[in-house]
Amino acid sequence: MEARREKARRGELLVAAPVGFVKTGDQRLEKDPDRRVQEAVLLAFRKCRELGSVRQTLLWFLEEGLLFPSRRPDGSTVWKKPTYSALHRALTHPAYGGAYAYGKTEVTVHYGDGPPRRRSRRKPPSEWLSLRPHAHEGYIGWEEYQQLQKVIAANVQGVGCPGAAKRGAALVAGLVRCRRCGRKLTVHYTGRGHDMLRYCCLRGYLDQGEPKCIAFGGIPVDEAVGREVLRLVQPAAVQAAVLAARQASRRRDEVCDALGRDLQAAQYEAGRARKQYDAVDPENRLVADELERRWNQALRRVREVEQRLAAERGAADQDPPATADEFEDLAAGLEAVWNGEGTDVRLKKRIVRALIQEVVADVDAEAGEVILVIHWQGGVHTELRLPRRRRGQCNQAAKDVVAAVRQLARVCSDRQIAGVLNRNGLRTGRGNRWTQMRVTSFRNKQDIPCYNPQRRHSEGWMNLTEAAQFLGVSARTLRLAADRGEVAGEHPLGDGPWIFNRQELESEAARKVVGRARDHNRTPAVPNPDQRTFDVFET
Repeated sequence: MEARREKARRGELLVAAPVGFVKTGDQRLEKDPDRRVQEAVLLAFRKCRELGSVRQTLLWFLEEGLLFPSRRPDGSTVWKKPTYSALHRALTHPAYGGAYAYGKTEVTVHYGDGPPRRRSRRKPPSEWLSLRPHAHEGYIGWEEYQQLQKVIAANVQGVGCPGAAKRGAALVAGLVRCRRCGRKLTVHYTGRGHDMLRYCCLRGYLDQGEPKCIAFGGIPVDEAVGREVLRLVQPAAVQAAVLAARQASRRRDEVCDALGRDLQAAQYEAGRARKQYDAVDPENRLVADELERRWNQALRRVREVEQRLAAERGAADQDPPATADEFEDLAAGLEAVWNGEGTDVRLKKRIVRALIQEVVADVDAEAGEVILVIHWQGGVHTELRLPRRRRGQCNQAAKDVVAAVRQLARVCSDRQIAGVLNRNGLRTGRGNRWTQMRVTSFRNKQDIPCYNPQRRHSEGWMNLTEAAQFLGVSARTLRLAADRGEVAGEHPLGDGPWIFNRQELESEAARKVVGRARDHNRTPAVPNPDQRTFDVFET
């Protein structure tokens, strides 16, 4: 065993070659001469760098229907659907980075109640028996391999690791740290659709029974962090969009190339099956029938791959590559793309984690604010103060909406107010359209009295038509006078009614407007009964 260990320390002990390599006679590793195997391994590393996760790489292979090589016990290569263990074993093996490694695992025997139990564990690289970088030609460089291992290790949620980007709506999940105790905040989803999120510091309470630390709503925090990220990346939006378009085109090319290699392999198997069928004696039907079945099966595989390849090339032709001129207005619409329903939240999280190292959060109870300190990757810090929304408190409508409803309630019912607010594009605090019931509930919360015809008449409130009739002028004359400020009137919304008070209409300024209008009033044009018209007579 000691001689075996010394041979491993010299880098000369090769037990088995991983997929994509073959073992030479001088105990070294060389790349598999099969180009299909090489391209499949390189494709796995490229997709892992792009997607940042082994599982996402597996899902991409399964979605595209691509196969991955596997090594049989006899050393031959077989193609089959990839599994997570196969991809993880390939993406974490040092041999693909050009290094020789031995002693990565350790088996220990534990004695206790019952028979002895054997347990194995994967040791850290510092405890490996032998690690010799640049021992042979790898599929990627050693430095790139080390960076990829950091990315894969960061996907495991634990101490100091945010974990992989998941499908949850929390944008900064795994990045928020409590300023008081230093622990990471957890995310809780509530509501009927589990779409309302809260950041809570509960680890001390759950683990040591300590008092609960801080908690606050997560939607305003995510919105504020998203605005900061957009402000940072918006100047480079066009360049990023062009790069993303090129990457999308390259992904299609990768799929087409992989299918092309699968087609070559399928055609080879079909030709080999045809040669075997031609070589058999036709009278030996027991063998000839089996070889014919294999030949037909190989031909069906060729047709399937040809159809998939034609479909991928047709999709690529229908979606031509975009140019930089087509993305000139993307910077203005970047916020809409970021907040769009079709935007993948995992992609947004990866962008956030690429820019932000961590977010330190605290709560100022006296001021009713959530304090966020964003630590960017470059070492710059940004402090944000957000109003804290207490539990049970809903998003409030804007202050101008409150003032508009207070004024409109003097001359309009709740149904009419809802129509006016919707015509002006205003929404509730939750972003919904206004209805009569929502206006009624909104008035009750804001202590706004409802519309009452008797109170309206007693207080003297009128709309534009009623005020014009009261003064004896046209509605257009009164509206122009109100626009110039000659007559006091309220116009809370652009696409809504004017509101006047009887006392203002009885003022001296209003009488001057009426007098000037009557002095300049001309004889209105009325129809003349003696004037002939072009009537159409029916016979």
